[in-house]
Amino acid sequence: MSPQLGALLHRSLRVYQVWGANTEVGKTVFSTILCKLTSGYKPDEKTAFLKPVSTGPAEEADGRHISKFIPGLDSQTLYQFDLPVSPHLAAQVSQQNTPSDEDVLCKIHEFASRLASTNPGWLFVETAGGVHSPGPSGTTQADLYRPLRLPAILIGDAKLGGISSTISAFESLKIRGYDVELILLFEDKTYQNHSYLTPYFQEKHSIPVQTVPLPPPRLSPSNDSSNMQTYYTTALGLPSLSAIPSHLSSLHQARIARLQSMPETASKTIWYPFTQHQQLTPDKITVIDSAKDSHFDTFQSSSPSKSLLRPMFDGSASWWTQGLGHGNPALSLAAAYAAGRYGHVMFAEAVHEPALALAETLITEMGNKRLKRVFYSDNGSTGVEVGVKMALGAARGRYGWAGEEKVGVIGLKGSYHGDTIGAMDCSEPGVFNEKVEWYEGKGAWLGSPGVRCEKGVWAVEGGGEFKTLGDVFDVEGREKRGEGRGYEKEIRGVLEKLVGEEGKKFGALILEPVVLGAGGMHLVDPLFQRTLVKVVRQSPELFGRKHQPNDELDWSGLPVVFDEVFTGIYRLGRFSAASFLGVDPDISVHAKLLTGGLLPLSVTLASESVFRSFLSDDKSDALLHGHSYTAHAVGCQVALESLKTMMKMEKSGEWGWAISSQQKGDDQTQHASSEQVAAIAESRVWSVWSHELVEWLSWQKGVEGVWALGTVLAIHMGSAGSVVGVGYKSTAAKGLQAALLKASEDDGSVHSRVLGNVLYLMAGQTTTEKSVRRVERLVKQGLEDGT
Repeated sequence: MSPQLGALLHRSLRVYQVWGANTEVGKTVFSTILCKLTSGYKPDEKTAFLKPVSTGPAEEADGRHISKFIPGLDSQTLYQFDLPVSPHLAAQVSQQNTPSDEDVLCKIHEFASRLASTNPGWLFVETAGGVHSPGPSGTTQADLYRPLRLPAILIGDAKLGGISSTISAFESLKIRGYDVELILLFEDKTYQNHSYLTPYFQEKHSIPVQTVPLPPPRLSPSNDSSNMQTYYTTALGLPSLSAIPSHLSSLHQARIARLQSMPETASKTIWYPFTQHQQLTPDKITVIDSAKDSHFDTFQSSSPSKSLLRPMFDGSASWWTQGLGHGNPALSLAAAYAAGRYGHVMFAEAVHEPALALAETLITEMGNKRLKRVFYSDNGSTGVEVGVKMALGAARGRYGWAGEEKVGVIGLKGSYHGDTIGAMDCSEPGVFNEKVEWYEGKGAWLGSPGVRCEKGVWAVEGGGEFKTLGDVFDVEGREKRGEGRGYEKEIRGVLEKLVGEEGKKFGALILEPVVLGAGGMHLVDPLFQRTLVKVVRQSPELFGRKHQPNDELDWSGLPVVFDEVFTGIYRLGRFSAASFLGVDPDISVHAKLLTGGLLPLSVTLASESVFRSFLSDDKSDALLHGHSYTAHAVGCQVALESLKTMMKMEKSGEWGWAISSQQKGDDQTQHASSEQVAAIAESRVWSVWSHELVEWLSWQKGVEGVWALGTVLAIHMGSAGSVVGVGYKSTAAKGLQAALLKASEDDGSVHSRVLGNVLYLMAGQTTTEKSVRRVERLVKQGLEDGT
């Protein structure tokens, strides 16, 4: 298996990628000039040229041209296809096996590493055709080479229409995160594109533009060679070109210097979230130069042959937000489109297409007939506060409580709904809120039985063992067998005591369906949560007075709020985590994965009955809540693109590899079609983390239990005698976290977060099976090494 690849940055080797605004713009001529300029920059350095993909007769290849005019230069072409057409077509008709994107990138890495260790200096990597010309696999080059994120030199188009193609090429590179550091183009006296493009890039983007005269026209082979030699000699004598090596070298050195200084500067400048700065030293700060797909590219000191940027798996999915991969070009384009069309426009008593289309999509796809209204806010915590305001307002209106009466919520112990004051008040006292001066826990919280795999068996806390996690989630079957009766009796008894004996008033039931995230990745028995919702809805007399619902979609007992900020939008494998419970909330909150991991946005969906409770002739009875950036068009457009992509992935069965690996000997998924796989995904419990890993972990010393669902893996470590503290303060998972952070030569490393004694890992919806298996190997290695 090839090693995990990351971006390229060597201390001793300046690597630049040469792009063309179009085909036939002179990339190879300029590559020759660049190689000649840098060959004499320092006497102890060498320059090399690499053409990853070339099409056309070998004798006319760009590498041949370079070698002809710079004899002895280290020049190589990785893949040469004879047909002079786009690489993807040339590869299709070639007798060669079509190289994958990974093959191409791996060979570039190998070539650069060899040079860095033996010939420090310069390397110019020249692309084929234009920025979006496809590579051999069909992936456009702008996306194919993005994992390398090499600094770019763009060759502009001097021909008619070249102003537009040059600017378009630049914007395509920019939107994908490339740093364009120099623009070169010919001086064509007829079209004079350079006279427009030079001030355009220098003034608008602070990018220098250098020009050279057009090369001589081709006449005959004998004359062409001497004419080009004379041309290169003349070009090298231009004062404007002589400064290029020092300009590029200074940018290279400045980039490395900045990366080296960032931890020290950050430790003096940044106030980090959830961080005890007393224990934070600069060496513990991870410097992320860029990110792509499921990995960060992090700065690390390396040997001369190794890149200073090493791939690190984003093991927390960037705090549970990442789904469609870092640097996703479709999401970037969606954001740019909305930014260009709208910027930001106010939303009160107004509407724009992205917000309306997103609201319609959510209402349709949520699969909950109750939810008919969408309220926008900016993050999960404020989304929860909106939901609680809705619920409390609806309950107060129905039950006629006086304004001064204290009303709380019913929740679960260990739940956590956000860091703003109102959201904190929805959780029991704990490490996150007990030292916050304004915190007042407003409610009552019930204990809930957890589910974990322990020694190969799925166990529900307090009794009950199951063969598979799917059996645990067969809530209807379990309910029919009477397994929920004990829960019902227990819940009803607790509620009757709270209301009848203690005189407490409640205005909402708030739950994180299936998993209590920040509270410790606690997988709750779904039958317990299902039963809790049912008991609350069947007991309106407990909370106010007997009420006859207007229809089957009217809330009863208390408005039920589901906080799906973490568990929703496919994080656990389904569009909505509520579907695992088989009960629908009256209010549902979503964020994080909503935008695929690109930018913040939250939605609170509500039933029509909750909405109607705020209708009045008095404006003060309205839901008086909002944000300056409510329903910002950029976020809504990105969310639309994100949901469209994930729904398409589900429908086409793109998670089939994960579904089919869940149970040994399960013939149902071994040869399933994409439609069948999609149906299984909708109806069954599955995870990207292998069944074998979960079972193996459940038997390991020091592991109390483990569970995997959707893209989440949670490992509950035991509390050894040397471990400090319990719960969130525990250090039981720190050893494994440190082991994962250590780089493996082939598999890279893993950036992870711990919640006390729980180390959790999270993949994205587009994380490949290969990447998941790499991480699994690192987890096993970390535990086997005795962490």
